[in-house]
Amino acid sequence: MRAAQVTRLDGPLAVEINEIDEPTENGIFGPQILIEVHAVGVSFPDLLMSKGEYQLKPDPPFTLGVDIAGVIRSAPEGTGFAAGDRVAACGGVGGAAEVVGLGADNIFPLPDNLSFEQGAALPMNYLTAQFVLQERGHLREGETILVNGAAGGVGTATIQVAKGYGAKVIGVVSSEEKAEIAKKAGADETVMVEGFRDAVKELTGGQGVDMVVDVVGGDTFTDSLRTLATQGRLLVVGFAGGAIPEVKVNRLLLDNTDVRGAAWGEYAMRRPGYMAQQWRELLPMMASGVIDPPIGAVYDLEDMGRALQEMDERKTLGKTVLRVR
Repeated sequence: MRAAQVTRLDGPLAVEINEIDEPTENGIFGPQILIEVHAVGVSFPDLLMSKGEYQLKPDPPFTLGVDIAGVIRSAPEGTGFAAGDRVAACGGVGGAAEVVGLGADNIFPLPDNLSFEQGAALPMNYLTAQFVLQERGHLREGETILVNGAAGGVGTATIQVAKGYGAKVIGVVSSEEKAEIAKKAGADETVMVEGFRDAVKELTGGQGVDMVVDVVGGDTFTDSLRTLATQGRLLVVGFAGGAIPEVKVNRLLLDNTDVRGAAWGEYAMRRPGYMAQQWRELLPMMASGVIDPPIGAVYDLEDMGRALQEMDERKTLGKTVLRVR
């Protein structure tokens, strides 16, 4: 079968499409569910792994791919799944292939109103958003949140899940094109990254926001802290901007604000059944249409390297998806 593989840690353009053996029902860790993959979501961990810069560092050659959607080929009894089921799934690596084998904890029912491309855009980003907003952020209905990098995959997912919980959302973007993506995802307001601190203060009547979800880091971090209202909290999700910022804790003391880490993968992978619980929380939002993943570019599996290169150059809008079937 075809698979998008890293054979050397030289970045996106070194990704190769190779023929490898299909997985079997008896995996390394025991019986597993086999999925015929229809679509693969392109994710930031894929980009980092292509360079050897992610915390998970498999030895080359290895197959990329975190998020997938497809149809179950076979499933052991007692897993709750059966051949023919439409599913989305999430694993650490190995998804960018024609057939994937996974345990039941990593697989979720895909509602009929969502396409395979949308299904491949869901797991990591939307489960991350749910974790950030509820498990770590304790979002309450009626609160106002600020989303940095609002036009990206995690950003748009955060907007939609926050709207599902009844929050007001302000998105921070770097262009009018990205502002349209964020608004289409459901953002109530958008502001340009240049001067966003003052714009947010104006939009909130000088009060600030209850929560900032920050996937960017870098130079905007301090101004993000300054947009918080009293007892506001800033959720650190990632560093797409490259630089890892530092916090002067006297600012937290003076303003009664929090900075909280929010590493979904580390938390979820250690708790069997947690991702399924999160998915059940999100299913009503999928059914109502609040969750409607904005798909950006759609490429063939052979274009995995190109898709990752565009992500590296910060050209990605919404979620990039690869078609497999």
